[in-house]
Amino acid sequence: MPRPVEAVWGYEEASARREVGTLFESEQWWQEQYHEIESHGYELRSRYRPDWEPSWKKTGKAFFLAEDGQVNLLSSTMDAMRRRDGKQVMLKRVSQQQELEIAQLLSSPELRRDPRNHCVPLLESLKPSNALDQTLIVMPYLRPFNCPRFQTFGEFIAFFTQICDGLLFMHERNIAHRDCTENNIMLDPSGMYPEGFHPIKMDRCREFKSCAKRYTRTQRPARYYLIDFGLSRRYDSRDALDEPLRGGDKSAPEHQHKVPCNPFHTDIYYLGNLVREHFIKKCNGFDFMKELVDAMTDGVPEKRPVIEDVIERFSRVRNSLSGFKLRSPITSRKDVTPIIAFRYAQQTIRTVGYFLCQTPAIPDVSHMYHWHR
Repeated sequence: MPRPVEAVWGYEEASARREVGTLFESEQWWQEQYHEIESHGYELRSRYRPDWEPSWKKTGKAFFLAEDGQVNLLSSTMDAMRRRDGKQVMLKRVSQQQELEIAQLLSSPELRRDPRNHCVPLLESLKPSNALDQTLIVMPYLRPFNCPRFQTFGEFIAFFTQICDGLLFMHERNIAHRDCTENNIMLDPSGMYPEGFHPIKMDRCREFKSCAKRYTRTQRPARYYLIDFGLSRRYDSRDALDEPLRGGDKSAPEHQHKVPCNPFHTDIYYLGNLVREHFIKKCNGFDFMKELVDAMTDGVPEKRPVIEDVIERFSRVRNSLSGFKLRSPITSRKDVTPIIAFRYAQQTIRTVGYFLCQTPAIPDVSHMYHWHR
């Protein structure tokens, strides 16, 4: 029998002290900040209002079927709505001055104008009056980079191109991300989900009443962002050595020994390993990336290419792919033959539409919506 969500998340003891569906301890801080956040022009979901009463007590629904029953278990972040225009945003509690300074630098007006800047925009920073040791930073509400799934190889090419550009932008300024792993690469859903989506159940609309309306990455090109600069550091040069800080990906060879290493080499490893684990190993047809990924994940950090070389080598790979390959569907290695056949048939129908609309095989994000303050 599956374990209840409280047990899975390690909340067995807390669950015994609270009524099912009500606020977890991780959510209570946000409820206490509700009015202060509101005074800055942002609104939390009804669940976090101080006078909230669970809707399912009146409707008789199960709590997990109600919009206000959707739980956020990450105490450091919370979704909100910007009241002046109704846009979804993410609030994050930051206590490290270094993270705030790097986020502010990367979002400065001068650097924001650089199209290669794929660092998540910092829209505003707030200082809670009853938590002076923390700052709330406001960012666009993003989705995981692979949600929804990639449909074509052209969509993958657009993704990898953007993230390489973003890493180059940071490295040129001697900033190592140090945790550019799967949880810290996101996509801006503004084009794909023009009416938004629910922040917890992302396949539902914001009101939780129906499925969210969406387009493909090819129809509405997505812009990808690097987020979370909690481990990021700025150095005097890219030859720097520093104590290893293990983030989401703990497999980097240089982190297996507690000796100083070059964090820029590790950034290259993280990006290469992400492609290896999420695309080469899980999907069919990614042999064209194997040579580059092998170089990026070399066991000897000094032998890995710098980001400029990654981009140059990837450009040659990109130019070697045919239009047919770029428009072909990405299938999982776990897919059985009927599923693969279905995906090809489905993609063939989409491709006809793309040809009629003269839609590029590699989504071009340059003309798409960009967040602004």
